[in-house]
Amino acid sequence: MTNHDDGLGPSSMLWHFLADRRYLFVLPRAVCLLLLHPGIAAGIDEHALMRKRIWLHKKRTFTQAVNYAYSDLDMRPQMRFSHEHVKGVDSLGHKYHALNPDTFHFQHSAYVESLVVMVNTFVRRLDADEHEQLYQECCAWYRRYGVSTRPMPATWPEFVEYFEDYCRTHLVAGAHFEPFREQIFAPSDWWMRAVPHPAIRALQHPRAVELTGITVSAADRWSLRQFVRLAQLSALTPRHHWNSKARAALSTAAQHRPTTPLGAARR
Repeated sequence: MTNHDDGLGPSSMLWHFLADRRYLFVLPRAVCLLLLHPGIAAGIDEHALMRKRIWLHKKRTFTQAVNYAYSDLDMRPQMRFSHEHVKGVDSLGHKYHALNPDTFHFQHSAYVESLVVMVNTFVRRLDADEHEQLYQECCAWYRRYGVSTRPMPATWPEFVEYFEDYCRTHLVAGAHFEPFREQIFAPSDWWMRAVPHPAIRALQHPRAVELTGITVSAADRWSLRQFVRLAQLSALTPRHHWNSKARAALSTAAQHRPTTPLGAARR
């Protein structure tokens, strides 16, 4: 048992938003960006057990990553053990390693950016202070991985600048992305299959739109607005916690202190 003492807990925004089922609806945004990174795409193509069904792969690996935010255990050895063998040469001839601090941090950053998009789109717009609070909690989540924090920006505005620059300078179109194209824009597994395909296009980051060559129409944006409205009206949302570890942690916390953090809806 480890006392993390990093501010993550039932009073944090992160604990509630990570557990929200609607976060999964936005994951095609993050994963599309990740698969436009030659090294990350190569790592999945060459080492993932379910490379041909990317969302079943992510159901396992992303769930494990989220578990770190709720665990009382020191998970750093597990993180290194599960990633140290993921290495090789990507389609551009560059060596890659899953534990390279810059690459590893970008993967986390894509999930952070999509989490913020989810909150601002499906829950409500955060103000500047709330953006900063949520980002700092995401930094605490990242520190639990035990990977170098050298690339991690100190503040939310710095993170936004870093993320846009990284997407502009490190992501490229190419053969490394194409095996995953259909799975990104027309998911057939996990919760992503519930998202209308036009809404998935509308959720994409501008850099992904540019590199993949998709067109986001007014009809796509309308589809996203309708899907957001449906998700907000759903009897399961936002009470439905998709992650069992998060569900258990929040349930235990609610028995002792049934409060919610700023910006999170009561479950």
